Amino acid sequence: MGTEPGPDGSGPPLLIACALGIERLALRGGLTGRGAGRGAARVLRTGMGPANAERAVLAACSAEPLRTAAVIASGFCAGLVPGMHPGDLVVADRTSAGGVVTPCTDAALLREAVARAVPGRTVHGGVLAGADHVVRGPERALLEATGAIAVDMESAATLGSALRAGPRPVAAVRVVVDAPEHELVRIGTVRGGISAFRVLRAVLPAFHEWHRSSLLPRR
Repeated sequence: MGTEPGPDGSGPPLLIACALGIERLALRGGLTGRGAGRGAARVLRTGMGPANAERAVLAACSAEPLRTAAVIASGFCAGLVPGMHPGDLVVADRTSAGGVVTPCTDAALLREAVARAVPGRTVHGGVLAGADHVVRGPERALLEATGAIAVDMESAATLGSALRAGPRPVAAVRVVVDAPEHELVRIGTVRGGISAFRVLRAVLPAFHEWHRSSLLPRR
């Protein structure tokens, strides 16, 4: 899906949506020193849960200057596949929640860009499930049985709402903070022992690479 460049050649901006303050801090830190023109990235904190994400993203994407913005849902997630570790990345091929499946734009290209941005980190591709609560214990196995590799509360709602506001490139990139063998007790522990915060901040160049690609005409 391509978008027409603006009069200055920069094209529509990139909107990066996240739920938590710590995610916003990481993402905004990764943008330090980047330009603030029309093509610059903007970080939107939506608040937790699909309802908040839907409301915030729909409002943002229904008005200028984000009416045609590319949208990436980002932040942390829970891994569902045994063998996943905190600090792994998930670049979704599609999101799925409540029977609604949303394909992501140029997921393979974004996955390659993410791998280059954070060398040495494992990058997973597949279905990112949506939930309305923190998924623990047996629920993980049930979601994995549907074919999902990870779950979070906002990505599916973010992409669905963005597309309701108008056609645009959409994607979802999440950093695993807990997994079947590494279950998180509380989100505050993200600041300790694991590197998810630094991984999230380091991945920003990949978002810009994907965004630049989304502005090119599609044949």
